[in-house]
Amino acid sequence: MKQVIAIIRPYLAERLLENLKLAPLEALQVTEVKGFGRQKSYLDQYLSTEYSLAFLPKVEITLYVADLRVEEVIKTIVDTARSGRMGDGKIIVMDVAEGV
Repeated sequence: MKQVIAIIRPYLAERLLENLKLAPLEALQVTEVKGFGRQKSYLDQYLSTEYSLAFLPKVEITLYVADLRVEEVIKTIVDTARSGRMGDGKIIVMDVAEGV
């Protein structure tokens, strides 16, 4: 079994969840997150401490998928959430030793 984590733009989350409805998933979790990637952040200095002011809202969708179906799920995520511009997000795939 694999854990697939997709970090995508918030306005694409509903469309992706709709497209994943028919996918062979064991479990799914959705979390609202904030962060930044290659676009870096804008750092401001306040009382000698740096604060990041450019965290962008994202949605993290965590899926648990059988090994044989991972490529199908990744293709669904890419086809739904990719615009080709910076900030599209990330897809991370990890092995799951056991799930109870």
